Amino acid sequence: MVEIAQIWSHHCLQSGFLFTSNDLHYSIMKRKIRVGILFGGRSAEHEISLQSARNILHALDKKKYEPVLLGITKKGQWILGQNSAILLDSGRTKDTQKDTVALVPGDQKRSLVSTPKMQGIAPLDVVFPVLHGPLGEDGTIQGLLKLMDVPFVGAGVLGSAVGMDKDVMKRLLRDANIPTAKFLAFDHNSKINFSHIHQNLGTPLFVKPANMGSSVGVSKVSKKIELEQAIQTAFEYDSKILIEEFIKGREIECSVLGNENPIASVPGEIVPHHEFYSYEAKYTDPDGASLIIPAKLSHGVIKKVQAMALAAFKALCLEGMARVDFFLTKENGLILNEVNTIPGFTNISMYPKLWEASGISQKELVDRLIRLAIERYTKENKLKNSLFL
Repeated sequence: MVEIAQIWSHHCLQSGFLFTSNDLHYSIMKRKIRVGILFGGRSAEHEISLQSARNILHALDKKKYEPVLLGITKKGQWILGQNSAILLDSGRTKDTQKDTVALVPGDQKRSLVSTPKMQGIAPLDVVFPVLHGPLGEDGTIQGLLKLMDVPFVGAGVLGSAVGMDKDVMKRLLRDANIPTAKFLAFDHNSKINFSHIHQNLGTPLFVKPANMGSSVGVSKVSKKIELEQAIQTAFEYDSKILIEEFIKGREIECSVLGNENPIASVPGEIVPHHEFYSYEAKYTDPDGASLIIPAKLSHGVIKKVQAMALAAFKALCLEGMARVDFFLTKENGLILNEVNTIPGFTNISMYPKLWEASGISQKELVDRLIRLAIERYTKENKLKNSLFL
């Protein structure tokens, strides 16, 4: 809490909180770059976002960057100041009615202000969204930041949206000839017949929300009697669900970093100690899984994992960062499970750990991600937006 309090004390000295896009190179040369760390959110992955944001804040080079905390409560309120620091530190907030943030519609300067006094707050040069799951990783926040003309870390609107929706993601990967598990997608109006599913996908099966991460709402089903409850659980988190075939294989993950010319990390392996790599195995049970970094793979398999991770990154129009998850079968067949466009940055998360094993520290990783965001913004800003200029 000490570091967060110090950051807030410094932030209080600033005169306003205005998203600006003018002369970023000048700001880099003349002063620290102000980085808005956007965390929390209305997703079921709210708590994971807090853990990730703490690690990013800790890894941020304070000699180059000035962090500004932007919290979003579970109710969707954007908060600043002490409440934002308290939310990040403890997961709780005080009365947020006096400490909320609003975007002023039609404001030529695209400003965020603190309400109800409509007081401006200091300029931000770039935003680092650390919002896992829906309403953060699905293109919604990215669209807002794009409209506000501010650089942001990670995939753009399109890449974020297709990376979040497992149904659309798998169809794009299929078109790119990247192998994925067989699946069927359903909405609330669908008639779901176990015999039809069993005939097409076999058993056991995985039932999961189409738009969710961290294994939230995921169930493993072996019998018909288990299917109804699994479907009900998945629909609690999304209006569309996937039912996938079970792939027996090792769980391999690879991190990707970059824009037009991305690079891939060394792969790692997750060995779950639960029936599968569930939310509990990931975050609440300290002995839920073993992480093997780097994974014990042949040189040929490593190259294959890295090549497929990069191919998926490009096929899904991703930018900045992604973690790509695979199943490796006994015959060394590689099947892509899913991608995460805002992967976890917790102290047990594979994305930063794989880069550390590849020679890039968390401090350098965060620095590269911010630079990639500014580079993309600068390049996009050169595009014409009028026929007459």
